[in-house]
Amino acid sequence: MQDILLIANPAAQSGRAANAARDAEAMLHAATGANVRLESTQRSHHAETLAQEAAHYDAVITLGGDGVVHETINGLMRLPEELRPALGVIPAGTGNDYARSLGMPKNPARAIERIARNEARWVDLGQVNNTYFMETLSFGLDAAIAIETVERRKHTNKSGTALYAECGFNQIAHHLDAHTWTASFDGGVPVSSSSITFAVQVGPYYGGGFRICPDASIDNGRLDVCIAHPPLGRAKAAFIFVRAKNGKHTGFQCMEMRTCKKLHVEFEVTPPAQMDGEQIVARVYDVSILPRALRVL
Repeated sequence: MQDILLIANPAAQSGRAANAARDAEAMLHAATGANVRLESTQRSHHAETLAQEAAHYDAVITLGGDGVVHETINGLMRLPEELRPALGVIPAGTGNDYARSLGMPKNPARAIERIARNEARWVDLGQVNNTYFMETLSFGLDAAIAIETVERRKHTNKSGTALYAECGFNQIAHHLDAHTWTASFDGGVPVSSSSITFAVQVGPYYGGGFRICPDASIDNGRLDVCIAHPPLGRAKAAFIFVRAKNGKHTGFQCMEMRTCKKLHVEFEVTPPAQMDGEQIVARVYDVSILPRALRVL
């Protein structure tokens, strides 16, 4: 690698990532010998713009959480494949679910050592309504938890799994709502049902390490789907929620696990929805997997 663009979210980890970005710039240069340009995001979608303009770089490295990775991927995917740099991830956020799926160390110095090996692998991406996601898309309870987590993070010093669990128990206690939908998996006969949770995963993790789809893989060319059907009481919902931390929830009768390459789902009423922790608003969703869409270090 000769030229690296380092995109950092200085607001990550309650602002602590700003100093980490300057350290990472120096460590990347020392580890790779490359010219490293540091750009700190200043506004929403800034990382997407920076990545879209990065065709002449060998790699684009993100420092932050899943939000800055999500934006960066959407920018990179606007470039033609032959001009698209490889992606690297230095986890410095609150959830870091994509970094988990990549097996990246939490320690920034160790993550940079891994990136410096310049060993790239091709990974899949999800696409929903013309936007890309790298790890998670969900509707209903789990999306409401993710949205609340983002809001609470702004006003507290809490983060990661602990904050997600706190928001999860709050949502289960007060908003255990079912959402009615009609869905077609891989173009099959439409199925009408309802769900409390409806998660579509490229990788296994969401919520700071919850293994909602424990068999999901970022390079198997398929989406994994986890659906929790009602009726489901609060006590049982809380018990299943705790079990999901280690992927031990899949055997319950109310849980439906699927895999597919394409999904079309229409909700009766617009549900809470999120992709990679970012809120989205729609009633109809077209979802697909893009195999081997991106090179990741």
